[in-house]
Amino acid sequence: MQTMRGETAGEGAVKILLDMDDLPRAWYNILPDLPSPLPPPLHPGTKEPVGPEAFEPIFPKEIIRQEMSGNATEPIPDELREAYLRLGRPTPMYRAKRLEAFLKTPARIYYKREDLSPVGSHKPNTAIAQAYFARKEGVENYTTETGAGQWGSAVALATNYFGMTAKVFMVRVSYDQKPYRKHLMRLFGAEVYPSPSDQTSYGRKLREKSPDNPGSLGIAISEALEAAVTTPNTKYSIGSVLNHVLMHQTVIGLEALQQFELADVEPDYMVGAVGGGSNFGGFTYPMIGERLHGRSETRFIAVEPESVPSMTAGRYEYDFGDTAGMTPLIKMFTLGHDFMPSPIHAGGLRYHGSAPTLSVLLDAGIVEPRAVPQLTTFQAAELFAKTEGLIPAPETAHAIRGAIDLALEAKKTGEAKVIAFNYSGHGLLDMEGYAQYLAGNLGNNGHNGGSGTH
Repeated sequence: MQTMRGETAGEGAVKILLDMDDLPRAWYNILPDLPSPLPPPLHPGTKEPVGPEAFEPIFPKEIIRQEMSGNATEPIPDELREAYLRLGRPTPMYRAKRLEAFLKTPARIYYKREDLSPVGSHKPNTAIAQAYFARKEGVENYTTETGAGQWGSAVALATNYFGMTAKVFMVRVSYDQKPYRKHLMRLFGAEVYPSPSDQTSYGRKLREKSPDNPGSLGIAISEALEAAVTTPNTKYSIGSVLNHVLMHQTVIGLEALQQFELADVEPDYMVGAVGGGSNFGGFTYPMIGERLHGRSETRFIAVEPESVPSMTAGRYEYDFGDTAGMTPLIKMFTLGHDFMPSPIHAGGLRYHGSAPTLSVLLDAGIVEPRAVPQLTTFQAAELFAKTEGLIPAPETAHAIRGAIDLALEAKKTGEAKVIAFNYSGHGLLDMEGYAQYLAGNLGNNGHNGGSGTH
């Protein structure tokens, strides 16, 4: 059902659309609403809080200002809103009626389609913003890391859009598992290297020690940071974890609030997959703000892999954001910056820590974490493909698994719960993982071995 701006879709709608004018004009900044102040980043040596100047070698000045902003909202410039429109915003929301029918659940399940961007995920929402602000300051080059390749693809798209170049360090195991992602990035003009690489002193050091090192997001971040600070007129672009990234992503949740209103529903649950926290924060933070102000009773379910359980098994403490220890210390739920994750196919979730703002919400009990094994996430993805006709990214399959589990809980209790999740990206470039799954060779820890165990 196509709905016009201001028209009520009702709970029976299958497809809930917004007009172009409904595209948000400002991002939501959760910092002023957090239940406790965000712990400041610390200098690794002195353990004293660091100021904005500590980030100037790697980030544009406007990005640093946004990162530390105490404003409730930050305006989206008109030129950037035009770029958002070109990327397919506002995105539709669907009701998963066929999935509901298969599950025989009284629950109603909605999902926000963030797979419709040119690179197939939510990642351009912040990549295009970061490139815009960097170019306004005269920055010519961006370096970054990528796991599964969705973030690297978004940076390649965004830098090309604003006339910049990009150098992407892609986690080696994903570089090998997902070969077409690097070709996509290169089509947009980016240079792509498997990490650890021979492009940085840190990468060369790791390769000498372990030639078969599968890499990790932490290692790739270290390489991207080194490349940024050693290359003229170059800055670093980050795809998750920091507040400005999650703030840019709130275009998702701000649109979703309008769509819930059109559908005349308030979700009992909002669900998202979590690696660092960008798609989860973008989807849920505007509604979390409503709850923190006493205007909502929605519960927020964050789903992570059992093999990378930073939220469910990590410690809430100060840690480096990268493996080499180049970043300031940030307080987050972490498995340790030297944690080496299993080579699961959800490459975007193979990060050792959770976003600092998300960690505050986890610590306060506002966000409820759950961990799921790889095999059951692929089973959920297969079910979603057969019912809703969409093939999700392995990362997104974690959110689907979480939503299905909640729908099955509602079936047991007979409660007509409303469940919404972020369909953060498609899996059309993740077919090697699906090939292993369909052949019965996918284990829970990323290695071959049938159903496997963790």
